Amino acid sequence: MAGFDEISGQEKIVEHFLNAIKRNKISHAYILNGERGMGKKTMAKAFAMTVQCEKGGDTPCMSCHSCKQFISGNHPDIRWVTHEKPASISVEDIRIQVNNDIMIRPYEYKRKIYIIDEAEKMTVASQNALLKTIEEPPEYAVLLLLTLNKEMLLQTILSRCVVMDFRPVKNEVIVDYLRKKQKIVDYRAREAAVFSEGNIGRAKEMCASDDFFTFKEEVLRMTKNVEKMTAAEIGESVKNITKQYKEIIGNYFNLLELWYRDVLIYKVCHRKEELLFQKEEKNIREQAFKLGYDRIGQILENIHKVRFRIKSNVNFELALEMLFIHIRDSFVFENQIYGG
Repeated sequence: MAGFDEISGQEKIVEHFLNAIKRNKISHAYILNGERGMGKKTMAKAFAMTVQCEKGGDTPCMSCHSCKQFISGNHPDIRWVTHEKPASISVEDIRIQVNNDIMIRPYEYKRKIYIIDEAEKMTVASQNALLKTIEEPPEYAVLLLLTLNKEMLLQTILSRCVVMDFRPVKNEVIVDYLRKKQKIVDYRAREAAVFSEGNIGRAKEMCASDDFFTFKEEVLRMTKNVEKMTAAEIGESVKNITKQYKEIIGNYFNLLELWYRDVLIYKVCHRKEELLFQKEEKNIREQAFKLGYDRIGQILENIHKVRFRIKSNVNFELALEMLFIHIRDSFVFENQIYGG
């Protein structure tokens, strides 16, 4: 269980909540908006625990009766709204767990806090039911709506809530978090940070599972060997990629782009410390020697085009096969002086 001091990369939101708590200017409804893994749940927990903590500090003490109740999942005045249907939060869910309960004063503490996770799943009827409560809430009530997409919420709800948008976190912040908080070795932290695209939660999941690093090695095997592969070998590899990774092909393209980004960076500055794949410096140096700037740019452009075409339902295997043949031929056509 974490407090505000455990949250990295969302300082503006933390500052807003802390100021609201210190000045006793807490709003009756907040929307925490951002993709999965950005820290919305952690933020909601830290806020709820801090508000109710008996020590009254800037972060939950973890030792008072209130904090212990929350940690055990039995806090009487911090409620998580649940729903039986996975795809929707019904009007009955809102009426029973929020509207009918919120008029009862707090059982033990100064406020009653309701956390609605996956708020975008509320039906129009359930949002309208909640709207009545948001418009005229009791003074002790606080609603936290956690959503992947605030655009799924009614404008009337958006206009009556304080909206907090969770932004992508800088790579260096993620690396620092993974190294210090999760005890992840530097090279893995760097890879996960870049591949996570600013999402700390996603970076943590990558580091917690060897599957990601196995997947990464499969991608790198192709990038390092495609220059010497025949068309038949490329076709066979593409069949294997389709079989294993079609559902996460976006991640496959991400890694391809990051590899050729490293090739381009090394060609420009010849500095290992600027690379994401530092352990592959030898292979990256060799490819930077063989490929001109135009060729590297064309490879990156083609990866982008194939990613788009696959989304448009073109022949998956054929598009991927043609991409790798183009990459292979880029090496065949180049004959240049290193650094040219």
